[in-house]
Amino acid sequence: MTPKQANKFADEWISAWNSHDLDTVLSHYEEDFEMSSPFIRAVTGEPSGRLKGKENIAAYWHKALDRYPELKFEKLHVLQGASSVTIVYNGVSGLAAEVFLFNENGRVIQAHAHYIS
Repeated sequence: MTPKQANKFADEWISAWNSHDLDTVLSHYEEDFEMSSPFIRAVTGEPSGRLKGKENIAAYWHKALDRYPELKFEKLHVLQGASSVTIVYNGVSGLAAEVFLFNENGRVIQAHAHYIS
């Protein structure tokens, strides 16, 4: 992961979410990727806060967009790892950070969302 790749991913991810374009958001992920987020519990009732697979996560994201139609993200920082990226941003509940783990093909295999408590 280079700084250029990390920033390109972050810009595309933020732009797709701000456009509420889930097809573009999902294009960055593998079919069987895993997602964890406290919002998964709130929106879907899944007690683990985890979902797996594009179909399940897309359904969750559709519900979240219905619940938060004003959703807009403001990128604050992009942190680059060896095969990961963390985006720090302002979201619907304030400060947030999302960690993305990538496979060798440059697609997300895991994402972990964190929110200020």
